Amino acid sequence: MDTGSAEAWRLKLLTPSSWWGAKWREALPAGNGRLGAAVYGGVHQETIMLTHGDLWWQSRTPELPDVSGRLAEMRRLMLAGREAEAEPMLIQELQDLGYDPVMAVPLPLGDLTIRYEVGEGFKHYSRELDMQTGEITVRWQDRGAAFERALFVSRSDDMVVMELRAEEPSAVKVGLSLGLHDPADVKRPPGRPEAPLPTDAESGADGSYVWYAARSDDGSDFGAVARVIPAEESLIADKAEAVVEGAGKVLVLLRMFVSGSREAEWARLKAELAAEQRGYRELLAAHVREHRELFGRMTLDLHAAGRDRSNEELLLETYQGEAPLALLEKMWAYGRYLLISSSREGGSPCHLYGLWCGEYRGFWAFNMANENLQMMYWQTLSGRMPELLLPVFDYMERLLDDFRLNAQRLFGCRGIFIPAPTAPDSGLIKTLAPHIVHWTGAAGWVAQHYYDYYLYTGEREFLRNRALPFLREVALFYEDFFVVGEDGRLLSCPSNSPENKPGNGAGGPKGTTVNATMDFAIAKEVLGRLVAGAESEGLYPGEIAAWKELLRRIPDYQVNEDGAIREWMHPAYDDEYHHRHQSHLYPVFPGKEVTKENAPALFEAFWTAVRKRLVVGIKEQTGWSLAHMANLYARLGEGDLALECLNLLSRSSVINNFFTLHNDWRHMGIGLSMDWAPVQLDANMGWTAAVQEMLLYSEPGRLKILPALPSKWRRGRVQGLLACGGIEVDIDWDLERKMLVVKLLSAKADQHVTIDLPEGCEAAEDDTIRQESVKMEAPSGPKQKPEVRSLLKAGKAVILTAAFGTPVG
Repeated sequence: MDTGSAEAWRLKLLTPSSWWGAKWREALPAGNGRLGAAVYGGVHQETIMLTHGDLWWQSRTPELPDVSGRLAEMRRLMLAGREAEAEPMLIQELQDLGYDPVMAVPLPLGDLTIRYEVGEGFKHYSRELDMQTGEITVRWQDRGAAFERALFVSRSDDMVVMELRAEEPSAVKVGLSLGLHDPADVKRPPGRPEAPLPTDAESGADGSYVWYAARSDDGSDFGAVARVIPAEESLIADKAEAVVEGAGKVLVLLRMFVSGSREAEWARLKAELAAEQRGYRELLAAHVREHRELFGRMTLDLHAAGRDRSNEELLLETYQGEAPLALLEKMWAYGRYLLISSSREGGSPCHLYGLWCGEYRGFWAFNMANENLQMMYWQTLSGRMPELLLPVFDYMERLLDDFRLNAQRLFGCRGIFIPAPTAPDSGLIKTLAPHIVHWTGAAGWVAQHYYDYYLYTGEREFLRNRALPFLREVALFYEDFFVVGEDGRLLSCPSNSPENKPGNGAGGPKGTTVNATMDFAIAKEVLGRLVAGAESEGLYPGEIAAWKELLRRIPDYQVNEDGAIREWMHPAYDDEYHHRHQSHLYPVFPGKEVTKENAPALFEAFWTAVRKRLVVGIKEQTGWSLAHMANLYARLGEGDLALECLNLLSRSSVINNFFTLHNDWRHMGIGLSMDWAPVQLDANMGWTAAVQEMLLYSEPGRLKILPALPSKWRRGRVQGLLACGGIEVDIDWDLERKMLVVKLLSAKADQHVTIDLPEGCEAAEDDTIRQESVKMEAPSGPKQKPEVRSLLKAGKAVILTAAFGTPVG
């Protein structure tokens, strides 16, 4: 992105939060991976919603009964075609034994409220997020004078920092208070019961501090303390509110706590804040050094016009047909910003609301591993932020004992079973629904992130001590769960293809089936990688033969009469295209098993299945499924179709602060028709991943440059992409000038790579390439792509130049 244009990094709004009954949904978000702040942007009364990644509540975790004895009978019924009888068996047994769990949800910590005096009424209003720094600024004019508030959540000092400013030296006249997150700011979905509220809320203030605490349902206190520092001595304590009169500038420093005794925690935080002597600029500089180092590792510049336009203006243009390049750039950067702001080493994974859930019983506010958790982190490796995956691994390993118990007591298996939805309170199965209890793919899908982390970073210690042991846990489950059918091939039963069910009405009423294609696609990936990794590291010599035998018995992928890959490897089940999930396409994306080069006929069948989903099932899509489909089309090399998915997403499920929602609540015909549209930031982050998929594909030893470049992206520059093998990739292209420049840097090791250039490129002619690589001639034919083979030496950049023979698009 053009670093000379500061507007490229900014989101600008000309309106405050305005979502009726739930203004937190349109707030501007700030976070340091653990602490969150959401800025509503009010003038007379401003709200800063405060959140903490470790604050969850409303959990109930009884002992999980052993129902594995019912599995054999369930399987007998299913294989006899009596799935409707079999489907409820495990769930009914759990309920009959009194198992009644409740999954925890994130609890908003509280609100910082700022009450301003208003004179003539505001003019020239704006609120703005600088994604490069994480700073949010609200500006307006009143009585002819300029006012502004600036806020960030410090990554270096673990506190919220805010400054109130006025153009006139003594114009700041405000009251500041802390309290419970406003229950009136919580809008429930239709039919949902009112959520309980924390108890024993208490607020106070004195000459320099404002404080607050409330009690969670586990009996512990949570809350915050803010230190108020006016530039002039003009602070007055008025019961629970601190009043500043006649200052030109006010600094506010705020810290939170999530458990303990309020009196002790207030005293501790006051002492910590009292010791802080730095001003706003010094604190901001320390934070920006850490935030920008992450955010700035990768940049994207599509030479967009109109980057200074507001979010509202960009969305209005999008509604007329296509998302402008400026919106595409900003949405790519925003997905990156949101993940950085809500995920960090030592914390918890980013859940569906990021850090900014303003509900007391958040709708789908958990870690969902049948698509959504994975999508949030797809961007991390190619976006050169691998350390952001570490919270995912830490989370999974903290809950391993629960996952083992699930496997034992549900299915009588060794290894691990990860339920699709989990929360930090427990890894036990808590959602008693067939599509959750009968879907066994979560652990294997999470394992993909483990092994990919190794492939991109080359960290062998991680491979030996974390990745391979986790994959082995998944394999142990497969050894015990899969059974051998009469044809000698494996059967997966019970099975589910999230969250779909066959189109011909076969299977259980809620989608319980035999042999969902995704089950075996994931198993094939896990077992293949486990064998390769164990053999390379000399681990598990007595177990490798069993894994190879499982691989040999996995059924082949099947194609239906439409030429599309079948979603179930069983003749009883017909495909259902009208659905948002595309689980059976796993071997193409997010897996890399099937490519156009290694299996062209099979690749075409996957392509057909993707097209059917969008063409036939557009009303069944969601925000996240359109993001997933954009990634799929990018992997298929269809850049224009990938871009069309992002256009559809931007017109249907993006709101003014650029948060993505699960569905279009306005009933515009794109996506599911629901009366409630939950916040789901997976589509934000899936958007970022899709853009990166369009620009680079990598597997060990091979890179594809601009594999799915949309025809309308005529020129651009991307810096800092990461490929397998720890290769840093910069790409500069201009289709009008027929120019392509690629810079490759292997950070850690010498390695040979094959580089596929885009269609239409002529042979490379760079001196560096001639000296250090073997150049391949471009194959004949308009659709063939030339290759370059190169030796990359550690720490030494290779620059490849190429020319497009004819203008593309």
